[in-house]
Amino acid sequence: MADKVYHTLFSRISNGDYPVNQRMPSEHHLSEELGVSRPVLRSALEKLRKEGMIYARQGAGNFVRAPSVSPVGFARVETLADIQRCYEFRLNLETTSAVLAAERHNKAILTDMEEALEMMRTATGSLVHREDADFAFHIAIAKASNNHYFETAMRALREHIYVGMQMHGQSLLNEGGKALYHVFEEHDEIYQAIKNHDSQLASSLMRAHLEHSRDRLFGGGLIDLTMPDQ
Repeated sequence: MADKVYHTLFSRISNGDYPVNQRMPSEHHLSEELGVSRPVLRSALEKLRKEGMIYARQGAGNFVRAPSVSPVGFARVETLADIQRCYEFRLNLETTSAVLAAERHNKAILTDMEEALEMMRTATGSLVHREDADFAFHIAIAKASNNHYFETAMRALREHIYVGMQMHGQSLLNEGGKALYHVFEEHDEIYQAIKNHDSQLASSLMRAHLEHSRDRLFGGGLIDLTMPDQ
C-alpha cells in the first residue's frame, strides 16, 4: 500500500499537481483521499523525502522541492513527431528491459508489478485509464532489469511518456471498454512472460504492446522523419 501511495504522489508531483515550494495537502486529507492509514502514508512520504522530492517544515507540513539538475534530460514534447520519437526510443529501451527483467527479477519486484496490475485492473473495471498505474508497471520492469540506467532513462522520460499515455488512454476510452480491457490483457501477458522467465516472449509482447499503443494514436500513418537533403 505504501508503494501505491508513493507512486500516486510521485506522479502528482512530477505532473505539477502540487506546485514547487507550495505546501502539500495535510496528512489527514491525503490519508482520507487515498484511503490509507497514517502509518502507510508516512512511509510513502518518507520515501519521497529520501529521494529529494519533498521536504518538511516543522509545524507547517510537507512541501514540494524544486527539481535538481539531472544528468539525464530530454527536451519537452512539443509536437506529434516528438511523441513518435519517444515511442521509437521506448521500443528499443523497453524491449531490452523486458528481456533482462525476465532473466533477473525477484519476488519483491514481481510484487510491484502485481500491485500496478491490480490498480490497472480496478481502473479498467471502472472504464478508467490510469496513467500512474500504467507507468508504475513499466517502471517496475525497468527496475527488474537490475540495471539502473534503464530505470533512470524511464524516469527522465516520465513526462514525455505521460503525454503519450494520456492520449492513448483517451483513444481507448473513445473505443469503449473492450479496447481498454484488451490493453490490460497486454500488460498481464507481459507480466506472465517475465514471471515465467521467458525473455524472448517478454520482449516480443512488449514490442507488440508499444507498437499497438503507437498505432492507435497515429492510425497506422506514421510521420516521415527522414532528414531533408541540405
